[in-house]
Amino acid sequence: MRILISFPHSLGATGIGWSAWNQADSLIRAGHEVHVVAASVGRPIVGAASVTTTLSARRLRVPHRAIGRERAFRWHDLQARRTLARTPVDVAHLWPLGEGLTAAAARASGVAVVREAPNTHTERAWRTVGAETHRLGIVAEPTAHTPSASHLRMERAEWAASTAILAPSQAVRDSFVAEGFSPERVLRHRYGYRPGTRRPRVRSADPRPLRVVYVGLGEPRKGLHHALQAWRASRASVDGTFTVIGRMLPAYSRAIASDLAQPSVRVVGFSDDVEAALASADALVLPTVEEGSALVTYEAQAMGCVPLVSTAAGAVIEDGVQGLLHTPGDVATLTSQFDLLASDRAVLARLSKAALEHASHLTWDAAAIELLAAYQVAVQMAGRSDAVGQ
Repeated sequence: MRILISFPHSLGATGIGWSAWNQADSLIRAGHEVHVVAASVGRPIVGAASVTTTLSARRLRVPHRAIGRERAFRWHDLQARRTLARTPVDVAHLWPLGEGLTAAAARASGVAVVREAPNTHTERAWRTVGAETHRLGIVAEPTAHTPSASHLRMERAEWAASTAILAPSQAVRDSFVAEGFSPERVLRHRYGYRPGTRRPRVRSADPRPLRVVYVGLGEPRKGLHHALQAWRASRASVDGTFTVIGRMLPAYSRAIASDLAQPSVRVVGFSDDVEAALASADALVLPTVEEGSALVTYEAQAMGCVPLVSTAAGAVIEDGVQGLLHTPGDVATLTSQFDLLASDRAVLARLSKAALEHASHLTWDAAAIELLAAYQVAVQMAGRSDAVGQ
């Protein structure tokens, strides 16, 4: 297929930049013609049919804030539209945010447009996180998910002009359908992981203290407070360890200071070696209240680390097979899961083995197959008069 990927941020950077880079890389290596338009390129994209950078000069990245975020996004969208006008493609794959210019131009020319949704529906996500922040009694701190009228305006413009929305998890798909999108317009695909150099292993069934790790930003959205409350109530905390890896937002850190101060809890801060942390832990806990599809849940399985995650985390697991699920905020269930793995290492070993065996199906190359299937559906939809619209 001939594919245009528009990414108005740094391609290859941490977060969604890493996801978009891996999508492009896997598609290229699978033999597809990929044209990339990115604000900047933080990691070389080998084999692309073309690469256009819209916010870089002489290999130097121009920050969005230098010219204003809205202006930067509009400029990128204009450049992507120009690339589209001179580049025959089958699919335009857009990442947030844009003014809808490229999407509208693609629609007018009969090109299928898919809009990536790396998180749940924006307004629903804001409501969910706002309610969680309010329950904690803290003032919301600025993050990439802070409510913004201009952000929402751009989202709506691209959603309206797109053939379909790409949902990397069932939670994302359900959120768009709940907000009024036609179910057939929300296409499932998924993310993946890139195999590292560390050798994975199945966790031992021999009795030993439970080692749990949390990896992510310390903020209300990620639900770390729920995991810490469950850990405090669990017998696993008597001799086990709970390691927190990630930057902590100051107000949030102060609000949960007593839980972070538990003797068995270690706060490490940011680490660029997540693979090592997962390799040394028995279980990954991610009690998120709102998410798209957390990459760390894929990476954990690749290391044989058992996911203990909420249904909002977007993990590709079967409950009780490769990991254990709980409803967001269900501290009692998470407590019982900590107790189960701490008291019955045979269960832990079984889950670890299944997670590791499952990992071969979770690579970015495997994800590209599902992404291509979604593209093909969108191409078929683009030819129909009723293909676009909520």
